[in-house]
Amino acid sequence: MRVYLFERAGMKTARRVLEVGCGTGAILRELSAPALCGLDLDAGSLSQCRIHAPAALLTLGDGHFLPYPDKSFDIVYCHYFLLWVKDPLQTLREMARVGRSVLALAEPDYSRRVDEPPSLKPLGGWQTEALRRQGANPSFGASLAETFYRAGIQLVETGPIQAGAVVQSPEDWETEWKALQSDLNGILSAADIQTMKNLDKNARRCGTRVLHVPTFFAWGKT
Repeated sequence: MRVYLFERAGMKTARRVLEVGCGTGAILRELSAPALCGLDLDAGSLSQCRIHAPAALLTLGDGHFLPYPDKSFDIVYCHYFLLWVKDPLQTLREMARVGRSVLALAEPDYSRRVDEPPSLKPLGGWQTEALRRQGANPSFGASLAETFYRAGIQLVETGPIQAGAVVQSPEDWETEWKALQSDLNGILSAADIQTMKNLDKNARRCGTRVLHVPTFFAWGKT
């Protein structure tokens, strides 16, 4: 989906590209442009991004107030970012101000999360609450298209990302659970977390595990 959206937005001919909330550079490292830029509020993440995407010009800054001139980028994008900001509308208005094409590549709606078998249903509620405690809006994804419209961005394409079957390696599963355990600390006891982890592992082994978090994308022009 990301490759498709970048192609539709003109990434191959774009000269100036900006990622807002670039984090450690997981996506930025995959791109090339004459002027590739990234912005993040966390200095530690930017330090890692400098290693992963050495060609990018990185800026420590706030997505609510982008330190760039009007229409200075051909493409401005973010990924799994708007649910974390205090004012997504203000952030999108800033992205629209500095860019000609604006993309939001993955914004989830955890309020519609599906967990099966039934024994794992509570896990979704606990993770949603954990995200909320960290300052995120877990259900933002459902309002992504409306927020684009309110920001004055002319929507070209938007909708849910259609997830196919994913074969997850044991290593990826362990990494996922380390992040989940960190989220759930303070909500569940260590013993309860381990119980849920074992239930998840057994359900995956038996082929009964279903996990779906509706995740939305949008791209438009200014």
